[in-house]
Amino acid sequence: MKKSYQILAVLLLAVFCFALFPESVSAEDSEKVLRVYNWGEYISNGDDGSLNTIKEFEARNPGVKVEYTTFATNEEMYAKIASGSANYDILIPSDYMIGRMIEEGMLAKLDFDNIPNYSKIDEGFRGLEFDPNNEYSVPYTWGTVGIVYNKTKVTGPVTSWDVLWDEQYTGQVLMFDNPRDAYGIAMKKLGYSQNTTEKSRIDEATQLLKDQKSVVQSYVMDQIFSKMPNGEAALAPYYAGDAITMIEENPDLDFVVPEEGSNTFVDSMVIPSTSQNKELAERFINFMLEDDIAQANIEFIGYSTPMSSVRELLDEELKNSPISYPSQEILDRCDTFTHLDPETTAYMQEGWIEILSYGETNGTPFLLAMVVIVAVILLVLFILKKRKSRY
Repeated sequence: MKKSYQILAVLLLAVFCFALFPESVSAEDSEKVLRVYNWGEYISNGDDGSLNTIKEFEARNPGVKVEYTTFATNEEMYAKIASGSANYDILIPSDYMIGRMIEEGMLAKLDFDNIPNYSKIDEGFRGLEFDPNNEYSVPYTWGTVGIVYNKTKVTGPVTSWDVLWDEQYTGQVLMFDNPRDAYGIAMKKLGYSQNTTEKSRIDEATQLLKDQKSVVQSYVMDQIFSKMPNGEAALAPYYAGDAITMIEENPDLDFVVPEEGSNTFVDSMVIPSTSQNKELAERFINFMLEDDIAQANIEFIGYSTPMSSVRELLDEELKNSPISYPSQEILDRCDTFTHLDPETTAYMQEGWIEILSYGETNGTPFLLAMVVIVAVILLVLFILKKRKSRY
């Protein structure tokens, strides 16, 4: 009898533990969580009648829950992954950052047996400089960087990067809030390669960006989605796909790739080496390459597809958009960022910190003026106090 009570107690304890901690019983029986880290405004999310890509993946994969979060810059994403403060299963960085993460052992090699839809990627998007052997990444989108401008606020044609330094637009210019894109523009304006490692040229670009600061309203990333469509600024460099989205909201906007040339980028899906759900992550990548899913994403975000089969499915306006699919003449003036060596990256980051702080609290005239103002205020208060004490 005593033994029966012991068995019953054990069974009741097991039931109690299962009720409190079901995830500890069996990983296979619990809900699987896939953590995706992507750019903002960079997937079809169900707005305006569009397909909700994440919910569709969950529907096609019962028992899977997707945790979807966003970042604003490659550098922000890299810092978070490198710090180990968060663990993700899917990332969608840009070319040069993928090269860096491969070099530093931060990405897992992909099992393409789990990604059969990779065969749909056009040959022109394989064997790219940042992943020459097609081992770590699958292209998601591509595009160019140019200038978004408000035709009602800008006088004359916009053809050159020079316009972002034009004093007549003081307080009406937005600028990238990340060093690689900002320096890329400065390098093109100076006639240099965007991938230069010469410190003297980086110094020139640093000074040029400091000179620009007097006309800049603010440094932005996702904030541009409210500022430009709402007419809060006249000019801003940004990505072609997002330019299309903003132009749809405000027809007064237009986009141009400057005559000096610009950056052509490729954003790709990768899996961090720390992922605990690699096979599921590969299933997600394969899902993103399904024609209907890729079509929904491209139509929603406006970026260019690396899949000819998907481009053929797009509506005529987007399929033939000179913003999404610029002429070869324009592309010939552009180049792609490559991963810079650590010394150059650190030197550029130091310059970027100087740029952001330039003119705000540094400079002898500014400090001297502040000291004088404070001294005058204190003197006035002292005199008033002395006068009051006499009565």
